[in-house]
Amino acid sequence: MFQTRQICSWEDARRLARRRLPWMVFDYIDGAAGEGGADRRNRQRLNDIQLQPRVLKNVEHRSLKSSVLGKETGLPFGIAPMGMCNLSTPGADLMLARLAAKHKIPLGVSTAASTALEPMIETADGNAWFQLYFGGDEDVSHKLLDRAGAAGYETLIFTVDVPEVGRRPRELRRGFKMPFRIGPSQFIDFALHPCWSLATLAKGAPDLANFKAPGMDFDRTKSRARADWDFLARVRDNWKGRMVLKGVTSSEDTLLARDAGVDAVEVSNHGGRQLESAPAAIDALARIRAAVGDDYPLLFDSGLRGGEDIVKTCAVGADFTMVGRVLLYALAADGERGLNDFTDLLAEEISLTLAQLGATSVDQISREMLVS
Repeated sequence: MFQTRQICSWEDARRLARRRLPWMVFDYIDGAAGEGGADRRNRQRLNDIQLQPRVLKNVEHRSLKSSVLGKETGLPFGIAPMGMCNLSTPGADLMLARLAAKHKIPLGVSTAASTALEPMIETADGNAWFQLYFGGDEDVSHKLLDRAGAAGYETLIFTVDVPEVGRRPRELRRGFKMPFRIGPSQFIDFALHPCWSLATLAKGAPDLANFKAPGMDFDRTKSRARADWDFLARVRDNWKGRMVLKGVTSSEDTLLARDAGVDAVEVSNHGGRQLESAPAAIDALARIRAAVGDDYPLLFDSGLRGGEDIVKTCAVGADFTMVGRVLLYALAADGERGLNDFTDLLAEEISLTLAQLGATSVDQISREMLVS
């Protein structure tokens, strides 16, 4: 029997997620700093970029294979590290890990994941990078690094744009806290979304799975303001694998990171979730690429929603992109099937965009495709 696709765009995934998730959880996933100015700016500046179509190019055979930090990937994007993914649907972390294994793309495994880092890299068949948040206790940070190294992680994402958690009014209005604190408004919220609530109850409420051992503690709201370049140097000394510094929008900071032995920078304003007046990440990418030249690896996240966005980002100067929030929409919309359908949709959009631009592979994307 013919079955229509539920998710034909990222807007479809978001609409379904909004319908199915409790308001508190949806506002956590969908929210941004302040009244959302940086998030809107990310989207507007990406939308403003125009790509130049070409005609009468033989583009019958197209490939989406790419590479990042010397490793080949099946798609030109990976999965950005996101905390508490199991809020979107029970088992979401492992669904993302299976997706990474299927397409041989990197999965960022968050410090604040709701599944422990060891089963994540095993399920991802090694296609996982560990993401470190400094939680205020340097000893805990180094213990996490030691665990990640012992588990087989070869790449570290060190997120540095959260000295303090940004003020996110939508979360505050809903009373979002981890672990959940159930008051009258949250009780009503969960009661009005029984499918999510019953499924979550059956599997158990998500928690911070990497912090169950004695002496391990992580408070999402705790200050991380003591992290500085000296701390980065100690992390760099302790971590023997590749290091990506995530959350950079400054050319000066990128040059300092390169000089400090960081292997790549991930240009990001945390999806607009930290500072409402932050510059659009795509504008920062252009400035940073001009400052560091063509040879230094730059990754990118923030504001990405569809396949054309990924192509635009590569044309502006990213070597690789990391997709985040929209995957949580897809998971909330239709579980693992929604995640796989949306990933296929992204791949299809990238392939169609390449065809319009007269390209047959991702490595043919260049600045010349931008309409100046």
